Amino acid sequence: MGIFRRSPAQDTDTDLLTRPDLKPDDGDHDRFAHYVKKEKILQSAMSGKEVKALCGKKWIPSRDPERFPICPVCKEIYAGLSPAPEDK
Repeated sequence: MGIFRRSPAQDTDTDLLTRPDLKPDDGDHDRFAHYVKKEKILQSAMSGKEVKALCGKKWIPSRDPERFPICPVCKEIYAGLSPAPEDK
């Protein structure tokens, strides 16, 4: 029966599967302000549906974006977009 004996290093609870506590995303957990089309923000405010930022993050806006730094991924994508055509 010696082959089934545990060594002292194996007397921990590492055999247990621990899962992270995942909570719904409210757009504030990562402390960034994201780029979203203005009309999508308005629609979300009226319908309560989530929006999708340029970086792919989805959430229901409820915080003041002025309080947070701009998401670096959104900023990089926005900088790479072609400028809007000028009115003549």
